[in-house]
Amino acid sequence: MIAADAKPKLPRGVRLTHNEAQGGWVLLAPERVFKAEGPAHEIVRRCTGDATVNEIVDDLAKAFNAPRDRIMTDVSAMLTGLVEKKLIEV
Repeated sequence: MIAADAKPKLPRGVRLTHNEAQGGWVLLAPERVFKAEGPAHEIVRRCTGDATVNEIVDDLAKAFNAPRDRIMTDVSAMLTGLVEKKLIEV
């Protein structure tokens, strides 16, 4: 579980980019490519190391006019998976 006050960011060597060949947004990591489908790229692009998870969730809830609790659940699950894959640092 990612702490609500953590400030997630992309580690060195990982970047989010739009790739026409892949058909959308992808996370490029050394020798790996992960497609960032749906709202995933909206979450990842906010992971700059400046905003806390709480701030990211607030921003997404406002931008998509969605329930904050639901977004917190989805963001936490996604970030936990990305941390395990070493695609996000907290």
